[in-house]
Amino acid sequence: MAAAAVRYGIVGVGMMGREHLHNLAHLAAEVEREQFVKVRVTGLADPHQESLRLGLQLADELGLPAPLTFSGHRELLDSGLCDAVIVSSPNMTHYEILMDIIGHRQPHHILVEKPLCTTVQDCKKVIEAAKQRPDIIVQVGLEYRYMPPVAKLIDIVNSGTLGQVRMVAIREHRFPFLVKVNNWNRFNCNSGGTLVEKCCHFFDLMRLFAAANPVRVMASGAIDVNHKDELYDGKVPDIIDNAYVIVEFDNGSRGMLDLCMFAEGSRNEQEISVVGDIGKGEAFVPESIVRLGKRTEGRDGVVTIMAEDERIKYQGLHHGSSYLEHLNFLSAIRAQGASGPSVNLSDGLLSVAIGVAGQLSIEKGRFVTMEEVLGS
Repeated sequence: MAAAAVRYGIVGVGMMGREHLHNLAHLAAEVEREQFVKVRVTGLADPHQESLRLGLQLADELGLPAPLTFSGHRELLDSGLCDAVIVSSPNMTHYEILMDIIGHRQPHHILVEKPLCTTVQDCKKVIEAAKQRPDIIVQVGLEYRYMPPVAKLIDIVNSGTLGQVRMVAIREHRFPFLVKVNNWNRFNCNSGGTLVEKCCHFFDLMRLFAAANPVRVMASGAIDVNHKDELYDGKVPDIIDNAYVIVEFDNGSRGMLDLCMFAEGSRNEQEISVVGDIGKGEAFVPESIVRLGKRTEGRDGVVTIMAEDERIKYQGLHHGSSYLEHLNFLSAIRAQGASGPSVNLSDGLLSVAIGVAGQLSIEKGRFVTMEEVLGS
């Protein structure tokens, strides 16, 4: 039997688009051994010619057949070359591109980079449009779920080992935002704001650990160190570089984010703590370890576990999680709708909504309810 082919197009071939190209090249080499499916990258779309050039160069370096290039996503869609589309364009373009893909006469499965959109309203419109296309799988790129130590901690929490989760604390201490094409990520109007652009990952994880939905958010944040001496078209960047965010959930549990983007001198970029009424679990990235302890056993009973996933064939920028994300997406495509995407549009909406609530809380200096942000 001839192997079936899943043909991918990438919309937005900047840093993340090329990261997806890396992952797809490794995925293609791996899944072809099964002899049941082939993965092909058949098209790249980007209005920025230098990004297209770098994308073609990378495809050649990876030994991939040269994909066709397009200056816009509509041309890619109309070409008929793709079964699935990776949307890795700047945040503020997601809404228009998603609506065009969903509304296209030919079905294209979608993996859209986080955030789903920059506003709650746009997320909702995408969700409503997608309801009319049951022939399309839409997966949201909240791949931090798959980082081996995070995935291990999720399994521990789900097993009940920690008891009822009461507190989730996530610390991300890292480097400043990277330079992107035309510096689009320097402004809230393009990115949705730091708590949407960067932190939707962590709000998604809080929901998973708490197994509950958010009720209200309180945040404090500012621009204290980064980008203050930069100027683009006469404008100074307005993205915050540090914040504390408290999220209250409908089951009484609480989450807290500690974000600092001028903390390069950190051993770990992410430190995640989940505390239940029985015990405590922690995950550390990039050390890739998990620590687990129970109240009854105290400090001496804490164990350290190395977290690995042998399925990962490419570590990339996110410690193998993007590779696992692609495995999940391909599995959903091959299941032909029998199973939904591993991260759905509702997950994408709520991760954005918590970020929007946090941004609004900083602006207003008060708690912001999710009802206020989500509306009816």
